[in-house]
Amino acid sequence: MRKLITITAALAIAFSASAQQTTEGGKKLYDYKNYVSAQKVLTPLSVKDALANYYLGLSYLDAGNVGKAKYQFEKYPDDAANISGTARVAFAQKDAAKGMQIARDLAAKGKKKEYMPWLYAANAMTYSEGGDIAQAIEWYKKALAANPNDVEVHLGLGDAYRKMTGGGGEAMNNYESVTEKNPTNSLVLTRIGDLWYDARNYKSALEFYNKAKDADATNPMPYQQLALAYQRTGNYDQSLTNIRKYISLSDNTVTDQITFAGILYQAKAYCEAAKLADDLMKQNPPEEKKVELTGILGFSQAECGDSMEAVKNLRKYFQIQKPKNILPAAYVEYGKLWLKLNNVDSASFYYNKGIASDTSQNKTDIYRQIAEAYRFKKEYCNAGDWYNNLIKSNPGTQALDYFWGTVMYYYCKDWKKANDMAVKFEDRYADQASSTYWHARVQSAIDSDVTSGLAAPSFEKWLDKLGADIAKPEKKGDVVRAYQYLLFYNYNAKNKEKTKIYMDKLRAVDANDGLIKQIEELEKGGGAPKKTTTTAPKAPVKKSNN
Repeated sequence: MRKLITITAALAIAFSASAQQTTEGGKKLYDYKNYVSAQKVLTPLSVKDALANYYLGLSYLDAGNVGKAKYQFEKYPDDAANISGTARVAFAQKDAAKGMQIARDLAAKGKKKEYMPWLYAANAMTYSEGGDIAQAIEWYKKALAANPNDVEVHLGLGDAYRKMTGGGGEAMNNYESVTEKNPTNSLVLTRIGDLWYDARNYKSALEFYNKAKDADATNPMPYQQLALAYQRTGNYDQSLTNIRKYISLSDNTVTDQITFAGILYQAKAYCEAAKLADDLMKQNPPEEKKVELTGILGFSQAECGDSMEAVKNLRKYFQIQKPKNILPAAYVEYGKLWLKLNNVDSASFYYNKGIASDTSQNKTDIYRQIAEAYRFKKEYCNAGDWYNNLIKSNPGTQALDYFWGTVMYYYCKDWKKANDMAVKFEDRYADQASSTYWHARVQSAIDSDVTSGLAAPSFEKWLDKLGADIAKPEKKGDVVRAYQYLLFYNYNAKNKEKTKIYMDKLRAVDANDGLIKQIEELEKGGGAPKKTTTTAPKAPVKKSNN
């Protein structure tokens, strides 16, 4: 039985391999972006098959070898597919006028019963930088009128609409026209997943990428996209699992490896990403890939702990990368590196560059990243300022941002800013006891000699909010602080009744409290009590439970 299974498996593999040695098999490899594998299959077929030659040329073109693509397409000068290939070459050579003219001349040969020139001309426009997408859509529609069931036409038309502002709905309509008839078209299912991914609907994107991989286990593309989608949702384990599967199914070219290194970085596998990027740099990758790889290497080294090498590589990255291609987050991460190296001025410079280059309406996330970086570095004044920037830009942000803004200014000892932030915190989140407590803390710091009673109303209000929670062990330190202030203030104000009340309350929480003993000694005859000072706690690393 085992021998039979082995023979059957071998036959299946042989059949699969032979199926790949066809023009259709080569086209599939091209569609799945396995360009090297496609070239191996299509090269011998291209000698006698114009369509095989066309996809061979596209495999060279999309792999970045424009010269070899041009050479291939020119072998069949009268074939519509290969003519469209020469148009794509012209676009790739930055001669858009020539590319569009070739495409228009080709489209002029289209007829209702011979619609392929329309399709190929439209593809040349759609898949080239600088192509006329509106014109491509017009030609696709002519081809679709001639054959409403052509999968390639629907796919191309969908891809063209994706390039149009607001074209997502029409793109989806065309993709679904394919899946309605063939629900296992892995290529089109991946495209639908891409639409949802672009719309940031990662749940739906994951659904269709999973459908795509189930439809064809040899398609590497959904695995790459699953890795990106899982990374976006914070599921880094699944992200890594899928990118590793993608690498096993792809041609594993330098470009694939660079993609792998990028996702390793995004998945926080920083040291592995740094090692892979360093290895790839030693292989002398294409110039256009060196820029991206230098960035991945530098940012990964920064997180892996190799700060000096990170500085060297990131300096180079910011020198060679086009400014329009530098994301705001890159400036922020570079700022974090400088902060780690205790260079606050450089950190501030790059943080501000990140903010200035961020064109999004809501900058909450980037402000928070910067504020947290300063907080973890114990640069409390700077942290407070950035939380303040966040709140000014988005007053409806979460309570935790108000909390940290107040606490950072408190530890900065900038009492005016701390009080302003505490007022905002309590106004916005009056239902949260912590807002009242920290307002009281700030006020008690302002009333440092405990004579004005500035913090008394806030501490009393906070104690009322706590109710039965006053007795919880984790509240003891804060409750003692409140009672100490209220006792000391009322003693200084010579309010004997309230002094007695708060002495009893404090004794119930901590019978050995030093302030109680001082006041009791004074009542027996003595000087004024010393102000009770409680050692300021270390800046907290998580939200207070007050």
